[in-house]
Amino acid sequence: MKTLLSAGALVLLTSSAFAADFSDTKAKLETAMKADIRTEKEVERDRNRKPIQTLEFFGLRDDMTIVELLPGGGWYTKLLAPTVRDKGQYYMAVGTSRAQKAVDGQAGFDKVKTTADGAKVYRPEGSMFYTLEMDDLGVSNADMVLTFRNYHNFDEGGRKAMNEAAFKALKSGGVYAVVDHTRRHMQDVDSENRRRFDPVLAIKEIQEAGFVLVDFSDLHYRLDDELRYEVGRRSVSGNTDRWTIKFVKP
Repeated sequence: MKTLLSAGALVLLTSSAFAADFSDTKAKLETAMKADIRTEKEVERDRNRKPIQTLEFFGLRDDMTIVELLPGGGWYTKLLAPTVRDKGQYYMAVGTSRAQKAVDGQAGFDKVKTTADGAKVYRPEGSMFYTLEMDDLGVSNADMVLTFRNYHNFDEGGRKAMNEAAFKALKSGGVYAVVDHTRRHMQDVDSENRRRFDPVLAIKEIQEAGFVLVDFSDLHYRLDDELRYEVGRRSVSGNTDRWTIKFVKP
Protein backbone atom coordinates (compact mmCIF):
# COMPACT_ATOMS: atom_id res chain seq x y z
CA MET A 1 0.00 0.00 0.00
CA LYS A 2 1.45 3.36 -1.03
CA THR A 3 0.57 6.76 0.38
CA LEU A 4 0.21 9.90 -1.69
CA LEU A 5 -0.13 12.82 0.72
CA SER A 6 0.17 16.51 0.10
CA ALA A 7 0.72 18.76 3.09
CA GLY A 8 -2.92 19.85 2.94
CA ALA A 9 -4.23 16.31 2.81
CA LEU A 10 -2.06 15.35 5.76
CA VAL A 11 -3.71 18.07 7.83
CA LEU A 12 -7.12 16.73 6.88
CA LEU A 13 -6.17 13.27 8.09
CA THR A 14 -5.60 14.58 11.61
CA SER A 15 -9.34 15.11 12.08
CA SER A 16 -11.12 13.10 14.75
CA ALA A 17 -12.81 10.92 12.12
CA PHE A 18 -9.43 9.48 11.18
CA ALA A 19 -7.83 9.59 14.62
CA ALA A 20 -10.43 7.33 16.22
CA ASP A 21 -9.30 3.79 16.86
CA PHE A 22 -10.66 1.13 14.48
CA SER A 23 -11.08 -1.65 17.04
CA ASP A 24 -14.71 -0.88 18.00
CA THR A 25 -15.68 -0.49 14.35
CA LYS A 26 -13.95 -3.74 13.47
CA ALA A 27 -15.83 -5.59 16.21
CA LYS A 28 -19.16 -4.31 14.87
CA LEU A 29 -18.24 -5.29 11.32
CA GLU A 30 -17.30 -8.78 12.48
CA THR A 31 -20.67 -9.09 14.22
CA ALA A 32 -22.48 -7.92 11.09
CA MET A 33 -20.59 -10.47 9.01
CA LYS A 34 -21.98 -13.25 11.20
CA ALA A 35 -25.59 -12.05 11.05
CA ASP A 36 -28.33 -14.40 9.85
CA ILE A 37 -29.51 -11.86 7.26
CA ARG A 38 -26.48 -12.64 5.10
CA THR A 39 -26.91 -15.38 2.54
CA GLU A 40 -24.46 -18.23 2.01
CA LYS A 41 -23.39 -16.72 -1.32
CA GLU A 42 -22.72 -13.37 0.36
CA VAL A 43 -20.58 -14.99 3.03
CA GLU A 44 -18.61 -16.85 0.36
CA ARG A 45 -17.55 -13.50 -1.11
CA ASP A 46 -15.95 -12.27 2.11
CA ARG A 47 -12.58 -13.81 1.31
CA ASN A 48 -12.45 -12.09 -2.05
CA ARG A 49 -13.92 -8.72 -1.11
CA LYS A 50 -12.06 -8.36 2.21
CA PRO A 51 -14.60 -5.94 3.71
CA ILE A 52 -12.87 -5.30 7.02
CA GLN A 53 -9.50 -4.51 5.46
CA THR A 54 -11.17 -2.43 2.73
CA LEU A 55 -13.23 -0.35 5.15
CA GLU A 56 -10.28 0.11 7.48
CA PHE A 57 -8.27 1.43 4.54
CA PHE A 58 -11.00 3.94 3.73
CA GLY A 59 -11.13 5.06 7.36
CA LEU A 60 -14.63 3.95 8.32
CA ARG A 61 -15.63 4.58 11.95
CA ASP A 62 -18.82 3.58 13.71
CA ASP A 63 -19.80 7.18 14.53
CA MET A 64 -19.78 8.40 10.92
CA THR A 65 -22.58 9.63 8.71
CA ILE A 66 -22.10 7.62 5.53
CA VAL A 67 -23.77 7.37 2.13
CA GLU A 68 -23.61 4.21 0.04
CA LEU A 69 -24.08 5.31 -3.55
CA LEU A 70 -25.74 2.68 -5.76
CA PRO A 71 -25.91 -0.13 -3.17
CA GLY A 72 -26.99 -2.83 -5.62
CA GLY A 73 -28.26 -5.93 -3.87
CA GLY A 74 -27.11 -4.74 -0.46
CA TRP A 75 -23.94 -6.77 0.07
CA TYR A 76 -22.13 -3.88 1.73
CA THR A 77 -25.38 -2.44 3.11
CA LYS A 78 -25.69 -5.46 5.41
CA LEU A 79 -22.29 -4.64 6.90
CA LEU A 80 -22.28 -0.85 6.89
CA ALA A 81 -25.75 -0.07 8.25
CA PRO A 82 -25.49 -2.14 11.47
CA THR A 83 -21.96 -0.87 12.09
CA VAL A 84 -22.97 2.81 12.22
CA ARG A 85 -26.51 2.28 13.56
CA ASP A 86 -25.94 3.31 17.17
CA LYS A 87 -23.49 6.20 16.85
CA GLY A 88 -23.73 7.32 13.22
CA GLN A 89 -26.14 7.25 10.29
CA TYR A 90 -26.36 5.15 7.13
CA TYR A 91 -27.95 6.45 3.93
CA MET A 92 -28.46 4.52 0.70
CA ALA A 93 -28.71 6.61 -2.46
CA VAL A 94 -29.73 5.96 -6.09
CA GLY A 95 -30.80 2.57 -7.37
CA THR A 96 -31.81 1.41 -3.91
CA SER A 97 -34.80 -0.87 -4.56
CA ARG A 98 -32.95 -4.20 -4.27
CA ALA A 99 -31.00 -3.17 -1.19
CA GLN A 100 -34.12 -1.78 0.46
CA LYS A 101 -35.94 -5.05 -0.13
CA ALA A 102 -33.01 -7.03 1.28
CA VAL A 103 -32.96 -5.21 4.65
CA ASP A 104 -36.53 -3.97 5.08
CA GLY A 105 -37.93 -5.02 8.46
CA GLN A 106 -34.73 -6.78 9.49
CA ALA A 107 -33.28 -6.30 12.96
CA GLY A 108 -30.55 -3.70 13.07
CA PHE A 109 -31.71 -1.88 9.95
CA ASP A 110 -34.46 0.25 11.45
CA LYS A 111 -32.45 3.48 11.12
CA VAL A 112 -31.51 3.05 7.46
CA LYS A 113 -32.48 6.11 5.40
CA THR A 114 -32.97 6.36 1.66
CA THR A 115 -32.08 9.51 -0.22
CA ALA A 116 -31.80 10.93 -3.76
CA ASP A 117 -34.99 9.17 -4.82
CA GLY A 118 -35.44 11.67 -7.63
CA ALA A 119 -32.26 10.66 -9.43
CA LYS A 120 -32.78 9.30 -12.93
CA VAL A 121 -30.73 6.33 -14.09
CA TYR A 122 -31.27 5.14 -17.65
CA ARG A 123 -29.45 3.81 -20.68
CA PRO A 124 -29.59 6.13 -23.69
CA GLU A 125 -30.60 4.41 -26.92
CA GLY A 126 -27.63 2.75 -28.58
CA SER A 127 -25.30 3.19 -25.59
CA MET A 128 -23.47 0.43 -23.71
CA PHE A 129 -23.60 2.55 -20.56
CA TYR A 130 -26.13 4.13 -18.25
CA THR A 131 -26.32 7.81 -17.55
CA LEU A 132 -27.32 9.55 -14.35
CA GLU A 133 -29.24 12.75 -13.86
CA MET A 134 -29.20 14.24 -10.37
CA ASP A 135 -28.36 17.46 -8.57
CA ASP A 136 -27.28 16.12 -5.20
CA LEU A 137 -27.58 13.21 -2.76
CA GLY A 138 -29.91 15.05 -0.39
CA VAL A 139 -27.30 14.85 2.37
CA SER A 140 -24.82 17.43 3.61
CA ASN A 141 -21.77 17.20 5.89
CA ALA A 142 -21.41 13.44 5.45
CA ASP A 143 -18.18 11.82 6.62
CA MET A 144 -17.97 9.30 3.81
CA VAL A 145 -19.52 8.40 0.46
CA LEU A 146 -18.80 4.88 -0.74
CA THR A 147 -19.48 3.19 -4.06
CA PHE A 148 -18.42 -0.33 -4.98
CA ARG A 149 -18.04 -1.56 -8.57
CA ASN A 150 -20.46 1.00 -9.99
CA TYR A 151 -18.24 3.56 -11.69
CA HIS A 152 -17.86 1.47 -14.85
CA ASN A 153 -21.61 1.34 -15.46
CA PHE A 154 -21.94 5.00 -16.41
CA ASP A 155 -21.10 7.22 -19.33
CA GLU A 156 -18.99 10.33 -18.89
CA GLY A 157 -21.97 12.51 -17.96
CA GLY A 158 -23.22 9.98 -15.43
CA ARG A 159 -19.81 9.68 -13.80
CA LYS A 160 -19.53 13.46 -13.61
CA ALA A 161 -22.92 13.63 -11.90
CA MET A 162 -21.86 10.94 -9.40
CA ASN A 163 -18.63 12.68 -8.50
CA GLU A 164 -20.17 16.12 -8.17
CA ALA A 165 -23.02 14.81 -6.01
CA ALA A 166 -20.56 13.00 -3.74
CA PHE A 167 -18.51 16.20 -3.40
CA LYS A 168 -21.60 18.22 -2.40
CA ALA A 169 -22.66 15.61 0.16
CA LEU A 170 -19.36 15.48 2.03
CA LYS A 171 -18.03 17.79 4.69
CA SER A 172 -14.53 19.20 4.40
CA GLY A 173 -12.22 16.29 5.13
CA GLY A 174 -14.86 13.76 4.12
CA VAL A 175 -13.84 10.63 2.19
CA TYR A 176 -14.97 9.48 -1.23
CA ALA A 177 -14.29 5.73 -1.34
CA VAL A 178 -14.35 4.11 -4.78
CA VAL A 179 -13.71 0.52 -5.89
CA ASP A 180 -14.03 -0.90 -9.41
CA HIS A 181 -12.79 -3.56 -11.81
CA THR A 182 -9.55 -2.63 -13.58
CA ARG A 183 -9.25 -1.88 -17.27
CA ARG A 184 -5.88 -1.25 -18.91
CA HIS A 185 -4.90 2.39 -19.11
CA MET A 186 -6.10 4.06 -22.34
CA GLN A 187 -7.50 0.80 -23.73
CA ASP A 188 -10.44 1.21 -26.10
CA VAL A 189 -13.80 0.04 -24.78
CA ASP A 190 -15.18 -3.22 -26.15
CA SER A 191 -17.68 -5.90 -25.15
CA GLU A 192 -15.10 -7.70 -23.01
CA ASN A 193 -13.92 -4.76 -20.92
CA ARG A 194 -16.99 -2.52 -20.71
CA ARG A 195 -17.52 -3.48 -17.06
CA ARG A 196 -13.97 -2.47 -16.23
CA PHE A 197 -12.59 1.04 -15.84
CA ASP A 198 -9.24 2.73 -16.30
CA PRO A 199 -8.08 3.85 -12.81
CA VAL A 200 -6.00 6.69 -14.23
CA LEU A 201 -9.06 8.12 -15.96
CA ALA A 202 -11.10 7.66 -12.77
CA ILE A 203 -8.52 9.63 -10.79
CA LYS A 204 -8.55 12.41 -13.40
CA GLU A 205 -12.34 12.66 -13.39
CA ILE A 206 -12.71 12.55 -9.62
CA GLN A 207 -10.02 15.17 -9.14
CA GLU A 208 -11.85 17.37 -11.66
CA ALA A 209 -14.86 17.28 -9.31
CA GLY A 210 -12.67 18.90 -6.63
CA PHE A 211 -11.37 15.88 -4.71
CA VAL A 212 -7.81 15.29 -3.54
CA LEU A 213 -6.25 11.88 -4.17
CA VAL A 214 -5.08 10.60 -0.78
CA ASP A 215 -4.18 6.93 -1.15
CA PHE A 216 -4.68 3.70 -3.04
CA SER A 217 -4.61 0.09 -1.90
CA ASP A 218 -3.43 -3.16 -3.51
CA LEU A 219 -5.89 -5.21 -1.43
CA HIS A 220 -7.72 -6.27 -4.58
CA TYR A 221 -4.78 -6.63 -6.92
CA ARG A 222 -4.95 -9.93 -8.79
CA LEU A 223 -1.82 -11.01 -10.65
CA ASP A 224 -3.66 -13.71 -12.60
CA ASP A 225 -6.39 -11.41 -13.95
CA GLU A 226 -5.07 -10.65 -17.44
CA LEU A 227 -7.53 -7.71 -17.80
CA ARG A 228 -8.71 -9.27 -21.06
CA TYR A 229 -12.06 -10.81 -20.24
CA GLU A 230 -15.54 -9.77 -19.19
CA VAL A 231 -15.78 -9.74 -15.39
CA GLY A 232 -18.72 -12.12 -15.41
CA ARG A 233 -16.87 -14.91 -17.24
CA ARG A 234 -16.51 -18.05 -15.17
CA SER A 235 -12.72 -17.94 -15.41
CA VAL A 236 -12.62 -14.38 -14.03
CA SER A 237 -15.68 -13.85 -11.83
CA GLY A 238 -14.76 -13.49 -8.17
CA ASN A 239 -11.11 -12.94 -9.02
CA THR A 240 -11.02 -9.65 -10.90
CA ASP A 241 -8.28 -7.12 -10.36
CA ARG A 242 -9.90 -4.07 -8.71
CA TRP A 243 -8.58 -0.63 -7.95
CA THR A 244 -9.36 0.73 -4.51
CA ILE A 245 -8.83 4.48 -4.27
CA LYS A 246 -9.42 6.99 -1.49
CA PHE A 247 -10.18 10.66 -2.10
CA VAL A 248 -10.84 13.53 0.31
CA LYS A 249 -12.85 16.73 -0.06
CA PRO A 250 -10.55 19.66 0.85
